[in-house]
Amino acid sequence: MNIASFDDLLRAARAQPEPQQLLFVFAGAELPAGASAAQRAQFDAGEGGELTPLMCVDKAAHTLAGFDALCAEAAQAGPPWAIVFAAALSGRGGQPPSTADSEAALQRMVEAIQAGRIEGLLPFNRAGEPVQLA
Repeated sequence: MNIASFDDLLRAARAQPEPQQLLFVFAGAELPAGASAAQRAQFDAGEGGELTPLMCVDKAAHTLAGFDALCAEAAQAGPPWAIVFAAALSGRGGQPPSTADSEAALQRMVEAIQAGRIEGLLPFNRAGEPVQLA
């Protein structure tokens, strides 16, 4: 399935035969230490920078009302963010993933983002649109 919006992600997760836990890592953008003048100009134009994980949460796919609800909760819970990375964790035997499984998967996501390994994660901007990161 082609994920062209956050709603597509929700529909795909809800259509799976096993319960899905959606995993989210909210990241902020900042200038790298020792940034060049060109990097600073690019960053000031709203591009470039380094992504730093700020907070994470997991949500059962069937309980999440939509992107606006996720954003509202994130605004209350933590600092401003630039990108939210999403992934899904499948349950087994009709049961959702355990809290421990979700926490471990979120920790792996945070570590992957910190290392710049974002393949397999779906990044969305603040409008809920998928973005392609270089």
